[in-house]
Amino acid sequence: MTRFLSSDDHPEGHKLEDILMTLRVELLHRCEAIETDHRPEALAVMNNNLKILLKISESIDLALDSTRILDRAFGPSKAAHGGPPRIGKSEKAA
Repeated sequence: MTRFLSSDDHPEGHKLEDILMTLRVELLHRCEAIETDHRPEALAVMNNNLKILLKISESIDLALDSTRILDRAFGPSKAAHGGPPRIGKSEKAA
């Protein structure tokens, strides 16, 4: 069962890329809050945040690519409206 992502049991969930984009925005806000703090700890946290932002951005690209692949191969998802998943097993059948 998923808690955040859309699935058979959780049709009101979100797309992975949407969650990642929201996380990126929130992390950018955190970076803005410490951008003028030049203490070593703040600089280390900013450096870590920038690395995390890069990985999140790469993950967004991958998630968007997966959505494009599924849309091209099987059309738009109908799982949120009670339809079957486009690939894999239905969680309801498991």
